[in-house]
Amino acid sequence: MNISILVFGSQKFLTTLPDQIRYATAFSVEVIANLDQAVSHITMTPPDIIVVQASLDGSMELCSWLKDQPKLSWIYCILLEDRSQQIIDRGKYGWEWELEMTSSALKQGADAYIWQLPEGKTDYTLAELTANQRLILAQLTVGLRKAKKYRDLIRTNDLLSAIALADSLTELNNRRALEWDLPRQIQKAREQSLPFSLIILDVDFFKKVNDTYGHLVGDRLLQLLCIRVRHNLRFQDTPFRYGGEEFVILLANTTGEEASIVARRLNRIVSEQPFAINNQHTINITISLGTASLQSDDDEQGISLLHRADQCLLEAKATGRNKVIGWDHLSHVQYLKAAASS
Repeated sequence: MNISILVFGSQKFLTTLPDQIRYATAFSVEVIANLDQAVSHITMTPPDIIVVQASLDGSMELCSWLKDQPKLSWIYCILLEDRSQQIIDRGKYGWEWELEMTSSALKQGADAYIWQLPEGKTDYTLAELTANQRLILAQLTVGLRKAKKYRDLIRTNDLLSAIALADSLTELNNRRALEWDLPRQIQKAREQSLPFSLIILDVDFFKKVNDTYGHLVGDRLLQLLCIRVRHNLRFQDTPFRYGGEEFVILLANTTGEEASIVARRLNRIVSEQPFAINNQHTINITISLGTASLQSDDDEQGISLLHRADQCLLEAKATGRNKVIGWDHLSHVQYLKAAASS
């Protein structure tokens, strides 16, 4: 596990830390003494542990800011008290005052609050020096355990998310994944002023395959179909199993004309070669496809875009199947029909 530590403090402060931190080889250490720079660094590259010098300007602000960030609050923050006045008051007022200071530091966002040994004194015993260093390292160990648990949780969540968004039969992304990804791709296309299109395709007469050969053969056919389709898409095309024998393909940075080219190629590569289910069964199938491109008045979720592509798919199936119908073509046909009826 590659652990990273951010020291918010001066170079002089760094020299007071245990050698295991300063000369670490098992993890990386960054030193920053400016609050704005530290916040920028944490936001862009979150460390696992932060060691904060209490006397540095912005130290408590950093601890408080960190705990106010939902996505960063897991970072373990160790505040080292090195302010001379606080250390003097600690010796003057005793343990009750020390507990009050500790309570205040924890409330403001520190996960651990450790008193440094006062500067200027040179007659510390080896036991005193060792105890202080061991306390810092003990809190570092706590932070390391927390970082490991957090990373394990992230890996588990990523695995569960992948399972939830995958179709177990075809290994494509499922409809839930489409509903999550389509709005993202629409937003990206609009922000970058890029074209965006999609394809809806359906296997022609798939029910006949199931009725003739059984559902296991039908399932295997869908698997082979998805393999063939996936291997004939461009790198920016994203396929999804929409439901049953129906699939959606998102086409980033693709015009309506280009979408029709992609769709016609898929139509051809499916129909031109039979699918070998096993040694006994080889099945010929065709697919019908509808295409549509993003328009300025489409909703952010992509519902209207999907609807237009689906209308094209229905037209392809109604007019003979095994063909591609694009929205431009369908809207022109509908216009001519409306003009003729009037």
